Amino acid sequence: MTFRTFLAAAGFALAALAPIPALAADKLTVLLEWFVNPDHVPLVVAREKGFFQAEGLDVDLVPPADPSAPPRLLAAGQADVAVHYQPNLMLDVKAGLPLVRFGTLIETPLNTVMVRADGLVRTLADLKGRRIGYSVAGIEEAVLSAMLGSAGLKLSDVELVNVNFALSASLLAGQVDATIGAFRNFELTQMRREGHEGRAFFPEENGVPAYDELIFVTSRDKLDDPRLPRFLAAVEKAAIFATNHPDEALALFLKAYPDLDDELNRRAFADTLPRFAKRPFALDAGRYERFAAFMKDKGLIDVVPELADYAVELKP
Repeated sequence: MTFRTFLAAAGFALAALAPIPALAADKLTVLLEWFVNPDHVPLVVAREKGFFQAEGLDVDLVPPADPSAPPRLLAAGQADVAVHYQPNLMLDVKAGLPLVRFGTLIETPLNTVMVRADGLVRTLADLKGRRIGYSVAGIEEAVLSAMLGSAGLKLSDVELVNVNFALSASLLAGQVDATIGAFRNFELTQMRREGHEGRAFFPEENGVPAYDELIFVTSRDKLDDPRLPRFLAAVEKAAIFATNHPDEALALFLKAYPDLDDELNRRAFADTLPRFAKRPFALDAGRYERFAAFMKDKGLIDVVPELADYAVELKP
């Protein structure tokens, strides 16, 4: 071997031992439906534990300045994924937005009809002639109508009052006798912190088909995007991790968002934990079709669309 050949061989060997630059992770922008809160623990854990990174993703979680904006921003191509509500997705599809559900974050309803436990309302039938506060017209009225119907009442038997998201405050102040739209994993604790116990009536136990509260949606033209299955795979790992290691998951969440380290958010995490989807890929076709039929029956949509037009199940 000549000296020149030796140098060339040595150089090749050294080059082979040199570290290989890491490939840049694929960016993915996820619009949240609200400010960051314990509903988003699987997303935060997936980021903080490196589950997104392991899937080759750099995920940006973006709280909305306007909670009503994410579906429109997503449809306009200003994000890749949005966290959304299953009932609202049906209205977006009716409005012509090309959005499709491809995963689940919270697999049970969170909505409730809520009253003060020390009040006169013990059953839904006791709501006759009383004032009920709401925040969002349309879906909440439809849910309330079905729940009242399960107790032999109609919407005309109650007085609806728009309280502009001040659900707990209006109930505690006696401005209304009940609310529709309060989430069972937040407002019950919020009322307790104010010195009053609440009583919740659950839609899925009173005339409303069960549905997924929070889902992942994307634009129809992104359904073949290879980042989406990797995103769900990381979220699945995070949801299972949170189930198996709740204390560590909560610590990761609060370290990332220390301003949320209070009794309300700690309690909300515990109340939300069993509701995180452990199989975010899975689509329960019957559940979606039953709820779509419910929305048509309540006049919220004109026709029941084909399932594939608004919800799909991706392959891992």
